[in-house]
Amino acid sequence: MEHHPTVAWLTEAAGAAEQQGAGILLRIVLIVMVLGCVLTAWFLLRGYKRKDD
Repeated sequence: MEHHPTVAWLTEAAGAAEQQGAGILLRIVLIVMVLGCVLTAWFLLRGYKRKDD
């Protein structure tokens, strides 16, 4: 079997992710939740902006 540096790097990165635990996953989930809340608030509140001329 040949040695591929890319495969070795991916294996090492996967091992490092397992050692870190759920920290990065929790950060991603929280960021997506916050962005979703901001976009939902913007979508709902943009309908309240009326110009009564």
